[in-house]
Amino acid sequence: MDLRSRYRKHGAIGFVRWFLIKRVGRGILVATDRFFARQSLVGDTPVIDGRGLPWVAELEANWKAARREVDGLLAQRELLPPIHEIQPDQYNLSKGDLWRTCFLFAYGSRSERNCARCPETVRLLERIPGITLAYFSILAPGSHIPRHAGITKGMLRCHLGLVVPRGPGRCEMEVDGTMNRWQEGGVLLFDDSRRHEVWNDTAEERVVLLFDVARPMRWPGRTLMSAVAQILRLSPFVRTARRNQLAWDQKMDAAEAVPRPRPAPSPPPG
Repeated sequence: MDLRSRYRKHGAIGFVRWFLIKRVGRGILVATDRFFARQSLVGDTPVIDGRGLPWVAELEANWKAARREVDGLLAQRELLPPIHEIQPDQYNLSKGDLWRTCFLFAYGSRSERNCARCPETVRLLERIPGITLAYFSILAPGSHIPRHAGITKGMLRCHLGLVVPRGPGRCEMEVDGTMNRWQEGGVLLFDDSRRHEVWNDTAEERVVLLFDVARPMRWPGRTLMSAVAQILRLSPFVRTARRNQLAWDQKMDAAEAVPRPRPAPSPPPG
């Protein structure tokens, strides 16, 4: 079911909400994106050269710390939620449990549970200026994320490669006609507002640390993007994801609180 149909299920109020978000809101974002493109200090290309950003080198130099922590998460991957369980607007992109996630923080809200399990990763992320969103993105073998686009050009999306398939098969992302492959320990920075598509046609898992940072812009662009970020923080998409993540954290805490049965004692000899 698409977003429009889900809102229409809730009657006239739901349909008005869909109209304001997807029609009026989209028109405003298109206008702001044109302004952000003119204000950008890193150009307006599908893929961004991040070598001029000081945090990129530090992240790539310390990527193994994040890899060690994600290896611990992957040991219990069946407990990690599919992304649409946290972000319902991803239902058109996420099918079954092929795309799992582990959210760390988003627009001022943190998963204390997940951050406590990945303290080194969080420490690295907190040193990046303008970061708004961060989670591990885990694609199972045979995954495909259809073409889609993010909500604003004022943010850049970053992928830090952590587990990249080495075997035969296709594992790549196309961003507005530009093909890209991940490298373990390498940063891939791109314009999420451009349409992009992802494939993992290999027999192995692909894991990246995904996060959004404010696009480097002149001060008028930065000022407007601060206002857009505040609007996003209060949007139904972000508030719903925040509630879902909190509910998932509580569910996992409750599961861990259940005592495990003790093994039966061995019978006495003889």
